[in-house]
Amino acid sequence: MHDHAHGSAPGVRGAGDRRLLAISLAITSVVMVVQVVGAALSGSLALLADAAHMFTDAAALVIALVASIVAARPANDRRTFGYQRAEVFGALVNGVILVVLSVWVAIEGVSRLIAPAEVEVAGGLMLAVAIIGLVANAVAMWLLSAAQRHSLNVRGAYLEVLGDLIGSGAVIVAAVVILVTGWAPADAIASLFIAALIIPRAIGLLREVVSVLAESAPVGTHVREIRDHILETPGVVDVHDVHVWQLTRGAPVFSAHVVVDDAALQDGRAAGILSQLQTCLSSHFDVEHSTFQIEPAGHVEHDAHA
Repeated sequence: MHDHAHGSAPGVRGAGDRRLLAISLAITSVVMVVQVVGAALSGSLALLADAAHMFTDAAALVIALVASIVAARPANDRRTFGYQRAEVFGALVNGVILVVLSVWVAIEGVSRLIAPAEVEVAGGLMLAVAIIGLVANAVAMWLLSAAQRHSLNVRGAYLEVLGDLIGSGAVIVAAVVILVTGWAPADAIASLFIAALIIPRAIGLLREVVSVLAESAPVGTHVREIRDHILETPGVVDVHDVHVWQLTRGAPVFSAHVVVDDAALQDGRAAGILSQLQTCLSSHFDVEHSTFQIEPAGHVEHDAHA
């Protein structure tokens, strides 16, 4: 006997995620244009680098938005779990972009330290544009803060915006230093600071993506504890072939073979046991999609693999 419990949360939240991603994309695109204009007028390399950062993040947000739209497509006979895994691939692209960007920023920062720019920088205009970027990125982060906790794809976009926020803050500091002291290498130091903050977050995102693609148990999910809960259910005598993985962040999937005593099968209590198991997985472990195979004692799997 098999039974399934299906959760609807990922599909319900998809429209909200797409709306937040679209708003963040609009904010990022506008700020990017402002920074390009500001860099041209002020002669600031830091603003131009931050504008390039924003351009990369805008592209990443487009990827995230497209992935979210694809993930909302319903399941079919070919894609029986639907397209939620598309969010993971979107996050993978975002993680790679973050790594490439941080490496570029580090190289550019070192080159500026070795050969400081001789262009006169308008520190006042540089500061004003950087403040606009800081405020805009703060708003975008606030919009994405809740959704990024349950969506791996939105988390990738959130980290992109976080990188923008840090970049704007670094540009502000560099602009203040240039205004007060005239010390040009402040740009280079700010760039290296940005790279140092981005790289750990990019690696963390990529590690999470690899964990999902490798079908590892979600972080915080303890298979032994789940097995113990199942064995505590009246009528259950054994459990085996326990598998826990996730389609994307916040969408864990569970399956197990549960052996029940003969009395439970004869009394027709199997359906009640299934309900108890589903409730246990849903209430104690936040697993909305669970599949159980009820087996009598002594059952032998004919299609078992060594």
